[in-house]
Amino acid sequence: MAKRESKSETLRAPLQTVEHKPLRSAKGAAGAAGAAGAAGGGAAVTAAGGASKRPSGWTAATADRHVLYTHAVQSVEAEIDFVDSTYREIRGKPARILREDFCGTGATSCEWARRRPQNHAVGLDRDQATLAWGGQNILSKLSDSERARVKLLNRDVREPGREGSGVDMVLAMNFSYWIFRAREELRAYFARVRETLGSGGVFFLDHYGGFESMKEQRDKREIKTRKGPFTYIWDQKTYDPITGKMDCAIHFHFADGTRMRNAFTYTWRLWTLPEIQELLSEAGFRNVTVYWEGDDKKGSGNGVFTPAKQGEACAAFICYLSAEK
Repeated sequence: MAKRESKSETLRAPLQTVEHKPLRSAKGAAGAAGAAGAAGGGAAVTAAGGASKRPSGWTAATADRHVLYTHAVQSVEAEIDFVDSTYREIRGKPARILREDFCGTGATSCEWARRRPQNHAVGLDRDQATLAWGGQNILSKLSDSERARVKLLNRDVREPGREGSGVDMVLAMNFSYWIFRAREELRAYFARVRETLGSGGVFFLDHYGGFESMKEQRDKREIKTRKGPFTYIWDQKTYDPITGKMDCAIHFHFADGTRMRNAFTYTWRLWTLPEIQELLSEAGFRNVTVYWEGDDKKGSGNGVFTPAKQGEACAAFICYLSAEK
């Protein structure tokens, strides 16, 4: 089965050119990037020959990796559309308070605050530099009222504190929770999420799989922007089938021949979808549901995710999960 492009996002892991979580579902071998800024310090900037003649304002020396990530990978609007409507379907009322674990720049938290005056968001991440970037470049663009309803905190997601407890929804997107590579660690994180959700709270995650997810390979995508095009590369560097340990990276190449290598790097465990469902149940969640992307009848995903008991053997896919307290 060939992998399919997803209409929904270049989602957190990249595949298309939009903003937003790619492939049959959208991420696919083309990229399963974790939360922006979750890893990958000092990107290597190099010059290369064979520059393209296509006009572009991008060059490695001045490009901001977070801006590039936003263009190539993220689509916070689609993500918020999904969790907002799905929570309403599950609970029969709108959610008000959202917690974004592994929030990176906090883009999803900011989008949540924009949606309704009643919405509040708390973003948790341990990378202060990335949080600061989000504060300066995303949070600062909100209105005073919206900004007052967002808290971006340098904090371990397992210790959300008073601000991050009693919330309606917790999100762990971009496969960021895969940093927990031992079964007991991941189950403990899930249990902690359940404990800190409010009554009737719902936990939302995404997942990347398919037989290409275990393949050591690179996938390239041209990303078109108003400033000009650049190339996004999702690099599945190593995979250990015995432990599930996986090393991945995101690189960017520019039309002037310069390159930004290892803009983001990830070391995580490639969990399977059955394992995630089992661990959520073991952690005490009920009604664990997988949302599979529909088919546009042309070999691609249609951007519509619906509850499913059976999936398709795609080369690469992205799906969502919900788990109820």
